[in-house]
Amino acid sequence: MFLEKNEIFNLEWIVSKVAITGAAGNLGGLLAEAMKDPAVDLNLLIHKKDISESLKNKSNIKVFRTDLSKPETLTDALEGVDTIVHFAGILFKANPEKFLPVTNTQYFRNLLDVSVRQKIKRIILISFPHVEGECTPENPATGTLGGNPESVHARTRLEEEKLLFQYEKDYSFEAVSLRVGMVYGKGILMIDAAQWFARHWLLGVWRRPTYIHLISKTDFTDATMAAVMKPGIRGIYHVGDEGIQTLQQFLDDITVYRKNHKPWRMPVRMIMTAARCFELFSAVFGTRSPLTVDFIKIGRASYYGDTKRMRQELLPRLKYKTYRDGMELF
Repeated sequence: MFLEKNEIFNLEWIVSKVAITGAAGNLGGLLAEAMKDPAVDLNLLIHKKDISESLKNKSNIKVFRTDLSKPETLTDALEGVDTIVHFAGILFKANPEKFLPVTNTQYFRNLLDVSVRQKIKRIILISFPHVEGECTPENPATGTLGGNPESVHARTRLEEEKLLFQYEKDYSFEAVSLRVGMVYGKGILMIDAAQWFARHWLLGVWRRPTYIHLISKTDFTDATMAAVMKPGIRGIYHVGDEGIQTLQQFLDDITVYRKNHKPWRMPVRMIMTAARCFELFSAVFGTRSPLTVDFIKIGRASYYGDTKRMRQELLPRLKYKTYRDGMELF
């Protein structure tokens, strides 16, 4: 009842080469794995981290070490490319308010400049519904660019979207923003981290119910491949399933399913203190920070998008309509 891979690749618009930025990252790597069969050529753009072994030694895959701060490193990687899917970014690092205005906006501008010179036909930005600010199942995000979110992650991603659509007006390519809900399933970093903390009685969440929009990793890759391959795709699409749930319900259910401990209900100030400690350790020792103050800000805002357009144009049938249907993925 969902879109099979041969259905996705057997579409009207012939796409010969796709570039994926951040292809060594969590979601970028997931999409690369889903597209590695030789129906199209893949240019995988990475920075420091290497791609997975399963993506190596494939005749249809080329790997390019690039640096988005240096546009000249992108030229060869985008040669002959039809479509770009942009994931690349920095998340788990202290003081995101200092680097995100550069890594999200200026680096994306560099990618757009080279893409225009290389005459890319379609550019897909992976975004999220938080860019419209607080949105709920009763008042979902509808695909506007007028949001005023509190989190710097959301504000800078919104700036990326505005850049993308301004460049589309100026240079006439197909601009697409996929505003993706929380992707769930084993192998997704935030989900795996939550389970690790839960196993050690360390997972906590604030008390105020927070609505979240979810999408299984299977349906996420199917929707994204449809956005890559289908003709006439442009504009903003909210990508999510049919479930209505809070973050608290979701964490309770998935931790119990894995026989871990339910998250503690904690005052926000305790969670903020933990985030500041993680950020301090990250800043001093140059390590990842699994929690930041800005993560708490973006996490406390309910987010839910209107998916009618996704269902009409990208993915009419979901494999997992709710996370309870997709428990096997955990």
